[in-house]
Amino acid sequence: MMADIPSVSRTELAERRRQLRWQRRWRILQTSWQVVAVGGLAAGLVWVVSVPDWMLRDASQIEVEGNKFLSADTVRTLLPIKYPQFLLTLQPKTLIQRLESQAPIAEATVSRRLFPPGLTVRIQERYPVAIVFYASPTAQTASQTGATAPTPVSLLDERGTVIPYESYVSLNRSRQLPSLKIVGMQEQYRSQWASLYQQVSRSPVKVLEIDWREPGNLILHTELGKVYCGSYGSRFSHQLQTLDQMRQLSEKVDLAEIDFIDLRNPQVPLVELVGSGAIELSADQLAVDENMPDENMPDEQPQADPEINSPQ
Repeated sequence: MMADIPSVSRTELAERRRQLRWQRRWRILQTSWQVVAVGGLAAGLVWVVSVPDWMLRDASQIEVEGNKFLSADTVRTLLPIKYPQFLLTLQPKTLIQRLESQAPIAEATVSRRLFPPGLTVRIQERYPVAIVFYASPTAQTASQTGATAPTPVSLLDERGTVIPYESYVSLNRSRQLPSLKIVGMQEQYRSQWASLYQQVSRSPVKVLEIDWREPGNLILHTELGKVYCGSYGSRFSHQLQTLDQMRQLSEKVDLAEIDFIDLRNPQVPLVELVGSGAIELSADQLAVDENMPDENMPDEQPQADPEINSPQ
């Protein structure tokens, strides 16, 4: 019994020495990895900070995509970047907000490019389709030809998004402004603009100006003259169809003598003459009149239709 004690003690001591050696090796290994990690991190930070290729030194390192009317240089000047600037410190969201608020840009994306270092800016531009003019509150102040005091305040795209006039002109000096004018555009009409513009843009009779100053009477200034439409609503498409049927009106009436065309009832359009009363045309008569030029083309002197002559 006593002879077994030294043997057991030697075994335990050997095992303990083995464990101690393993623990020392493990601590040395941990320390080595920590030293390597800290040293690598420090070296990496020094390398990142000192590498000149990750610096934006001028605007030529910014690539602009998707622009059609805005020049690439214009887009670059809108970015709030002070050169030189470390590439990784730039905030793409801040740059996007600046672009979308300061320029006619519907959507923008900004991404960093490390190799080669730089920025890639992709934009989707807004295209104005009409100029909004400030004018007096009543439509009676408009001239007979539809011209208004030229005080543009903003532009509209086809969806009704407002584009500041001054900023757009300053950024697009070489681009021609839209020819369509709007007078009396108010905030409550904005939701109706997309539908109205879509119909007006497809009208065969060219619309030069939209006068929306009187809510109960939308007035179109067209190549045929002023057109009274009444309140804008579901019958507007019918009114434009009736106006399309009146394209031959200049062959029967001197357009200079027309005060306005009344389409508030598109079934019975009226042509109000200056100081001479009104001409009443039914929809059936318009459909016949539209074909008359082709039928009378061989005749050298076509007869005037007594139905549409101005009363004496």
